[in-house]
Amino acid sequence: MPNQLIDRFIRYVKKETRSDEASTTVPSTPSQTEFLKDLVEELVELGYQDVRLNPKNSFVTATIPATTTKEVPVVGFIAHVDTADFEARNVQPQFHENYDGEAIVLDKEGKFVLSPKDFPNLKNYVGKTLITTGGTTLLGADDKAGVSEIVTAGAYLLAHPEIEHGKIRVAFGPDEEIGRGADLFDVEEFGCDFAYTMDGGPVGELEYESFNAAQAEITIQGKNVHPGTAKDTMVNALEIARQFQNALPEFEVPEHTSGREGFYHLMYANGVVEEAKLVYIIRDHDRKLFEAKKAYLQLVADRLNASLDSNRISIDMKDQYYNMAEIIEKDFRAVEVAQKAMENLSITPIIEPIRGGTDGSKISFMGLPTPNIFAGGENFHGRYEFVAVESMEKARDVIIEIAQLLAK
Repeated sequence: MPNQLIDRFIRYVKKETRSDEASTTVPSTPSQTEFLKDLVEELVELGYQDVRLNPKNSFVTATIPATTTKEVPVVGFIAHVDTADFEARNVQPQFHENYDGEAIVLDKEGKFVLSPKDFPNLKNYVGKTLITTGGTTLLGADDKAGVSEIVTAGAYLLAHPEIEHGKIRVAFGPDEEIGRGADLFDVEEFGCDFAYTMDGGPVGELEYESFNAAQAEITIQGKNVHPGTAKDTMVNALEIARQFQNALPEFEVPEHTSGREGFYHLMYANGVVEEAKLVYIIRDHDRKLFEAKKAYLQLVADRLNASLDSNRISIDMKDQYYNMAEIIEKDFRAVEVAQKAMENLSITPIIEPIRGGTDGSKISFMGLPTPNIFAGGENFHGRYEFVAVESMEKARDVIIEIAQLLAK
């Protein structure tokens, strides 16, 4: 079974499925559609039932039929197939058996080194088998580790009907990395009592609290004239952009916050004297503090506009998702079952808030409580990404254990 899991993972990560925020299609890239169609064929071959690629939302869903006649909650497992905005073509996974805790040179030229000096978390994997990148691409464990674990756990249950479990639903969707994947998810069609995203990091992660999230696009209109005659006439959009950024709290940024502390994050800045644009994401676990951060952003714009000859600053602000704890705390079964499953497998549950979000953040607010479980990878979204074989095996085993627990 380990070979099936890892062979599947390697096959998946070699297929390029990067999403594209600039696209307006669903999925945002043709490569995701190709991957999802291949996944349909694979699930049918493995014996999954009701396998379907929904043309409206591009989610592949399928069923593992119940092997018990008991009244058992229907549970779902969800993962996304897209990868982040980093080079994802020609992924060449590298195996490092019995990792010794020292630096790993990723590429042939020796330019990129995965070192415990930069990533102390590597020391947690001494003696394990690590899968890393070749230095020029990401790996894609986010979230093809989750896809591989769900498919493999389901295949095991289908091959062992003597294991008692209720009805299980699985779903694989696009565009999570650009924040749009779950927008069209069909909770009613999925038909579960609760579900899990397999989209977390190290072994033991069990997350039911996420950020509240928004994005703000700031557009600044300037007035350009010759600098030699600019006095009392020029309005430099870049200078206003500088003032805007400097008006925000200096230490409420990702690099100075942790735990439940929120932040403003300047993602993009571009412009000339005539026009400038700033793009921020706003995050906070506390809804009141989240709303206060959005209000302050608007207040900064209003104050600057009041000091100018006209309203030159406009804000397009949109909420992206909310803290799923608001929903999950009303029905805590999913968390309790996952915690018990981990404990049964001698895994210590790590229950901490996500400093981010998952598809489960949106799906929970659609009426389906969906906490997040570890998939095993670390250092996501870049060339230093890695995952341990043993971590993926444990994630697969947690899925199987949850299915069995619900039937007891």
